[in-house]
Amino acid sequence: MPASVHAAVGLCLLAGAGDAAPYQQRIPRQDAARTGAVQGIVRSPEGRALGGVRLVFRHLAGRETVVVNTGDGVFLLRDLTPGAYSIRATLDGFEPLLVENREVAAHQPTTIELTLKRLAAGATAPEVLPLHRFDAASGPSTYHVLIPRGPEMAVAEVDTPLAEDDEVFTPVANRWNLKLPDFRRFDTPGDGQFVQGNFFDPFNTNKLKGDVPVLGHRIFLNLGFVSDTLNAGQTVPLPPIPFKNNPQHYGFGQYAMSQNFAMTVDLSQGDAAYRPVDWRIRVTADVDLNYVGVKAPGLLDFNQDNTTRFDRHTALQEAFGELKLKDLSNEYDFVSIRGGIQAFNSDFRGFIFSVSQPAVRIFGNLDSNRYQYNLAAFDMLGKDPNSGLLTFDSRHQRVYIANLYRQDFFIPGYTVEVSFHYDKDDPSTGVNRDGFMVRPVPFGGLMPRSERAYYYGFAGDGHWGRINLTHAFYQVLGTDKYNPFAEHAVSINARMAALELSLDRNWLRYRASFFYASGDRNPTGKTATGFDSIDDNPNFGGGAFSYWDRVSLVGSGAGINITDGNSLVPDLRTSKADGQANFVNPGLFLYNAGVDADLTPRLRLFTNLNLIRFADTEPLELLLGLKNIHAGAGADSGIGVTYRPKLSGNISFTAGFNAFFPFEGFHQIYTGRTLFGVFSNMRFRF
Repeated sequence: MPASVHAAVGLCLLAGAGDAAPYQQRIPRQDAARTGAVQGIVRSPEGRALGGVRLVFRHLAGRETVVVNTGDGVFLLRDLTPGAYSIRATLDGFEPLLVENREVAAHQPTTIELTLKRLAAGATAPEVLPLHRFDAASGPSTYHVLIPRGPEMAVAEVDTPLAEDDEVFTPVANRWNLKLPDFRRFDTPGDGQFVQGNFFDPFNTNKLKGDVPVLGHRIFLNLGFVSDTLNAGQTVPLPPIPFKNNPQHYGFGQYAMSQNFAMTVDLSQGDAAYRPVDWRIRVTADVDLNYVGVKAPGLLDFNQDNTTRFDRHTALQEAFGELKLKDLSNEYDFVSIRGGIQAFNSDFRGFIFSVSQPAVRIFGNLDSNRYQYNLAAFDMLGKDPNSGLLTFDSRHQRVYIANLYRQDFFIPGYTVEVSFHYDKDDPSTGVNRDGFMVRPVPFGGLMPRSERAYYYGFAGDGHWGRINLTHAFYQVLGTDKYNPFAEHAVSINARMAALELSLDRNWLRYRASFFYASGDRNPTGKTATGFDSIDDNPNFGGGAFSYWDRVSLVGSGAGINITDGNSLVPDLRTSKADGQANFVNPGLFLYNAGVDADLTPRLRLFTNLNLIRFADTEPLELLLGLKNIHAGAGADSGIGVTYRPKLSGNISFTAGFNAFFPFEGFHQIYTGRTLFGVFSNMRFRF
């Protein structure tokens, strides 16, 4: 090494006038730094600082970094790979300088002082041998190290060939089999730093929950099991049933219990959660045991006066295959097709169509998932009246749906949907297992009906600033070849609107909502204007904590309901699942307010109040043979709690209490007494 090069290794960084930096204390058990740093200065033979010097640092493994020092002669490089470097310094008017095998150590800075000699007058710079070239045998390569660019220096990277993969990466035969270390920081419970998985733990690594492949590197199995136990008791009103020797209006007590077991097997090929699956096969088998007890005869079986019933039913609630047709972009926009029995909800809140039915569905997304779309055709099956599970009896009904969602519509966090539903319900007859006629409606001429209904919808969900917003509007047009209330063919022209606003403040959510379903003021006219859904299951206006939403209100002894369970619309049909839609009905105005409170992370409280009013009572007068029924239905209040002991949906307990206070119209139809309902639900999910 030339005598003009003086090197020293120190424990402080050169900065400005050379003030010492304090010792950097490491966190206990933290690994020491694995990179080195170089600091230095370039001077003339007279000891003056030289600026603008170009310095090339080349690691013997091929890594090359170029730096131009500042006007005060100082240069500084951080995050260098430790090892031997060759250094070349050049400046116009000075002889080039080459330093070989300068060692840069980890954990500490290396200080270098360089002196450049001036060229003699008229002399040219001597040729300097090229720096050491990369040789694969000289050692492993590394990734490029990014050099911080501060105002005191300018750093330039020189393109160099990348090393071979086997010199950069450590081959692993199967990345899914990497084991977590058996380590605990503390002996006390709750230290979940490295938790070993087991077959009954769905939260940590579990082959049965799709966390690691069951076959090869890309085929995953996800098993699911749900136990759902419902207990409900309520007082339910009943209109006169003369042929059952019950000529008086009264209310009766009812108790119902349902125990449901569901087992799901989901086999798919993909890359876990990183992109849409290539294919999927999913099957869900459901077993339901149910018991109901009532005080009034003729409600459980049309042909018998039983007041109790125990029933069981087994069904396939899901059985489909799915295939990805094509990836459409690098952002994993895709298009897939799914065929078989599958769950589907056509909008945000289940206002029109929320079912598990056989279908063929094409779905996917576009524009980095800003758009999602569905094209679906359903061939509807009947349902068991006691469990609500599917049967293999054809409903002679087909439903066609197309919808499109757009996220961040105008403002971030707000999603809109446009949709089209076509309900093609052909003429058919049907009697359910309990002996009640469900098609056609046992009223009027008892003629099989053909319906064609077209639903045009616009809905939105999200937030505008601090205000949470959900809204929906549907217009339905079509024809009914024979309506049993009008007793002739009618055209359909009805509509529905819903709006919910809520505000979160700390642990409270204040909400207010409005629901409107148009009614029919002239039930024997040529146009049916009462709104009805296809097969709804709305989560709106209190949901399960609303008496009006949860309880079926029987309108006649022949099995026509004013409302069906889990529906807001008073549609006067025999059954939401097996009956046909009816657009001659009274319609509804529902005004809702409530407060939801997160009392603790595990416990949530719900309070709810509905004010309910019929839009037009003429269809009720026609059905019940009454006159001048008042539009006021009642006030519906509810309170409930949900408790999640494990802070997840795997174990949850829900309980609620409802009270319905009748208004004048409800009193004319049923009773003026306050009606009550209570329920509990216990769910275990794996």
